[in-house]
Amino acid sequence: MAFPQRFSNLPEYAFPRLRGLLGAYPAGGPVIDMTIGEPKHAMPDFVGAVLAEHIKGFGVYPPNDGTPELLAAMAAWVGRRYGVALDPARQIMALNGSREGLFGATLALCPEEKAGGRPVVLIPNPFYQVYAVGALSAGAEPVFLPATAETGFLPDFGAVPDAVLDRVAIAFLCSPSNPQGAVAGRAYWAGLIALAEKHDFLIFADECYGEVYRDTPPVGALQVAAEMGAHPDRVVSFFSLSKRSNLPGLRSGFVAGGAGALARIKQLRAYAGAPLPLPVQRVSERVWADEAHVEASRALYQEKFALVDRIMAGVPGYAGPGGGFFLWLPVENDEAAALRLWRETGVRVLPGGYLGREVGGINPGQTYIRVALVAPGEEVQRGITLIRDCLYR
Repeated sequence: MAFPQRFSNLPEYAFPRLRGLLGAYPAGGPVIDMTIGEPKHAMPDFVGAVLAEHIKGFGVYPPNDGTPELLAAMAAWVGRRYGVALDPARQIMALNGSREGLFGATLALCPEEKAGGRPVVLIPNPFYQVYAVGALSAGAEPVFLPATAETGFLPDFGAVPDAVLDRVAIAFLCSPSNPQGAVAGRAYWAGLIALAEKHDFLIFADECYGEVYRDTPPVGALQVAAEMGAHPDRVVSFFSLSKRSNLPGLRSGFVAGGAGALARIKQLRAYAGAPLPLPVQRVSERVWADEAHVEASRALYQEKFALVDRIMAGVPGYAGPGGGFFLWLPVENDEAAALRLWRETGVRVLPGGYLGREVGGINPGQTYIRVALVAPGEEVQRGITLIRDCLYR
């Protein structure tokens, strides 16, 4: 029996791989899991009531693109947050979480050929793993760009040769970035958009962590593109309620961009996508309209940022994230550090190399561990203190 080879080089996914690394050894103390980015702050208190009010909606097929009310709430949020006016009916589509959208949009918008050759998809390295799977599924060549301390933990798109840029169909960028927590500023976005305009490629802006930040709200890709007068379809942005509103199990997000790009995404999803259940759409509509719970959650993260800064003060190479809720901590060897932490303290962290790819013999994640700051402050304090004392003293 023949099977496709395009996914044959995919490594085992990060979390099964971690279980394989740690599974043969007992925990060295009470288990503190700091691996997965699953928010633990309280969800909005009205979610249950809204869901119950619309429970009969599970008995009908929901609108594929989103109800008019939900799309209007999403557009209103983009207007408040980024100052960009979007047509709800033509420039926004509801998603079953951003991962579905990132994958589907790649299939819908990546051409079969670019500049006479196989199209290229630019991917930061390390990265959210769906970017690479989407590129391979679309028949594109993934090109991994190191996002290291030397580049401010954001990829240097300007260093890509012109011959490669001419073949680029899509460039992914996550800001604040997962795993490093780096925030792309206005000048960075403007430079990338100008490059995309020159070489005619799309930017997929993964902005799911955009509401978790230290002090200044991260600028948005759609915002900068509008300010520059870029082509309306140049930027496609992805948003989610998982991190913003502590609702990862709701599987609710949306994609926004130019009407031309959205029309193609909607067309493919009409055949292959799974729309959000109607009660979930009603809950999402309410959640996108509410900022009080977002501000309360953000304040808790900011308290944890300050707490971690105090605990890690003086640790060589430590830099707190500008946004998001992960620490990207330098170590000599990622797997060795993760295994030592587990066996000596019971703290679980993710080896950074599991989020990267080896290019030219180098995986830029292999000298880091990723630590999630999603638990309550007291647990974060215990975990970070154990990490410091185990690995850095």
